[in-house]
Amino acid sequence: MLLKDKVVIVTGGSRGIGRAIAVASAREGADVAINYWGDNDASYGRRSAVEEVLGEIEALGRRAIAVEGNVALPETGTELVKRTVQAFGKVDVLASNAGICPFHAFLDMPPEVLETTVGVNLNGAYFVTQAAARQMKEQGTGGAIVATSSISALVGGGMQTHYTPTKAGVHSLMQSCAIALGPYGIRCNSVMPGTIATDLNAEDLADEAKKAYFEKRIPLGRLGRPEDVADCVVFLASDLARYVTGAALLVDGGMFVNLQ
Repeated sequence: MLLKDKVVIVTGGSRGIGRAIAVASAREGADVAINYWGDNDASYGRRSAVEEVLGEIEALGRRAIAVEGNVALPETGTELVKRTVQAFGKVDVLASNAGICPFHAFLDMPPEVLETTVGVNLNGAYFVTQAAARQMKEQGTGGAIVATSSISALVGGGMQTHYTPTKAGVHSLMQSCAIALGPYGIRCNSVMPGTIATDLNAEDLADEAKKAYFEKRIPLGRLGRPEDVADCVVFLASDLARYVTGAALLVDGGMFVNLQ
């Protein structure tokens, strides 16, 4: 129970890596507030992704709430923290995970695609981190912030010229926040997932040749699962990582170091 009786906020918590973080946190004893935006699964006549993850958390014997909002807006982070404190009394951990990756070529990149990606991925991480850190400082008991960066912070991608700078920015944000927030006992770290099979890249990985190429590049021989990242987030959020701040943890099956 690495997060026993902690309160964890997860942005982008209804799907993929965010959902896995929310469930893993509950499994380790935390109550969880998830942020989500634009979940339309209910229109398909089944439980929405949000309802499903809330059900999973409650089945583990923990409490959960969901707060809708676009993290690109400063007020979303403020409202998310406010609602979390109203429900659970405090905030111990923030997993800043919300992100988008609409693949697009560089030379004809529409300005609105760039602006939306930067707004959600980088500005969103900034605003939510700021809101959570203010609450943690007020509580006076420290805290942990773990942001989802990416292997894309370290390598380029021809169809990701709008995306890779945001993930490098998230990594840099955590480094600077580690310095700014260290005096308050707030640790700030990032995880850098490699190729993780999620909704975000399902269409891209539907190309069997591309999927096989990635698997060949990964020394561990398989694509990552959301749970592979979530368990690392739990570690960084827990007291096992009590002297770790300003760090970035690659979770990529060895893909980054494989240049052969």
